[in-house]
Amino acid sequence: MTAGNVPPDLRYTKSHEWIRELGDEMIVGITDHAQQELTDIVFVDLPKSGASVKAGASALVLESVKTVADVYAPFDGTVVAGNEALKAHPELVNRAPYSDGWLFKMRRTPSGLATPNLSAAEYEAFVAVGSPA
Repeated sequence: MTAGNVPPDLRYTKSHEWIRELGDEMIVGITDHAQQELTDIVFVDLPKSGASVKAGASALVLESVKTVADVYAPFDGTVVAGNEALKAHPELVNRAPYSDGWLFKMRRTPSGLATPNLSAAEYEAFVAVGSPA
């Protein structure tokens, strides 16, 4: 099993989300491995701006031709924005999971909990042992 493309500058979760820190905001998406496992994404149920999310809880739902999958919040925080482009073009999650296919931006609660996150090398090793997507 391969992790696919794993940019070294991001952090990863064991539930296959990636996290890009931009100052006090975080951009969250799903990994290349996850989008490959889900196959063609056909709908993204974006979270509402201002919504509170808890670490490890479902932040949004992806629908693919194969299944429906939750995407989990990596931190306690507040949703700042969803990727509105995905409403018309959910396939961006498959085509560009680390750029145009990002899912939502959030601001972490300063004292909030976080799910354990992994470096690129740790995520690749995790996927290599056969973790489910």
